Amino acid sequence: MFSFAKLAKENSHGGPAPRPPTMNSAPGYSGDDAATATRNAGGAVIPVLGFGTYGMSGPGLQNVVVAALQQGFRHVDTAQMYQNEQDVGVAIRASGVPRSAIFVTTKVWVGNYGQPRFMASVDESLQKLQSDHIDLLLVHWPRGGAPIEQQIEGLNRAVDSGKARYIGVSNYDDAMMREAAAMSRHPLVTNQVEYHPFLDQAAVLRQAASSNSSLMAYCGMAIGRVFQTPLLVEMAARHGRSVAQIVLRWLIQQPNVLALSRTEKIERIPQNMDIFDFSLTDDDMAAIGTLKSPGSRIVNPSHLAPAWD
Repeated sequence: MFSFAKLAKENSHGGPAPRPPTMNSAPGYSGDDAATATRNAGGAVIPVLGFGTYGMSGPGLQNVVVAALQQGFRHVDTAQMYQNEQDVGVAIRASGVPRSAIFVTTKVWVGNYGQPRFMASVDESLQKLQSDHIDLLLVHWPRGGAPIEQQIEGLNRAVDSGKARYIGVSNYDDAMMREAAAMSRHPLVTNQVEYHPFLDQAAVLRQAASSNSSLMAYCGMAIGRVFQTPLLVEMAARHGRSVAQIVLRWLIQQPNVLALSRTEKIERIPQNMDIFDFSLTDDDMAAIGTLKSPGSRIVNPSHLAPAWD
């Protein structure tokens, strides 16, 4: 059974000292490190690697976000439901990195989808984030709040009012994403969904490619399952990398994919960022593709989630 508390424990694990990098596949993004690597999706220039904050709050979160930004992360992901937007705002101010250099994503919770609450909740998010704009505003789940048309209208109003630069969705299936894109006045630049080596997201990936959008991957480590997978352990040893680095590299090396990394340990931040000086071979990518298996979806609350493809 899915547990938000269990998901919050997901972390990156250590690994062997890096060997010389091996460069193979064209990455499909511009830039060569966490601070500069971006992908264009629907006109939005989005950092390829983001820092996820689910399950963290208070001084611990503030300290790790400050460290992540000072060490080169330029994308921070939060949400109204995480109840940590205020901590993220404090950390951004404390980091010394200009707000204009940071890409902030947040998500409107389902209870705020109604017209009276949607824009008021966006204003509350802006206040907590200590910002006059949100770089990327998403709706968090497709069900449990209001019809899709109402969700998309709220997002569009946020852009029209100058409160959000770009908009997108989270946890939509491909049919919902097509429906939403058709009714939106502004491009939907991403669909933030669970994506890891064991979960087949081919339908969502096809939809992202056909609409010049993107898939923003969360739960990439599959709450630790990747670290017990022999194929990934062997691949990490062969490349002189950690398993977490292999998985993050696998994600960003795919067309139209962005990745969220998450750790509560400051000492692991440099390793999570160090995925831009090597590539996986075509054989590596194909081998990871064989790990997909039925029943591997982790985040699937029945009252919020779609009937997945």
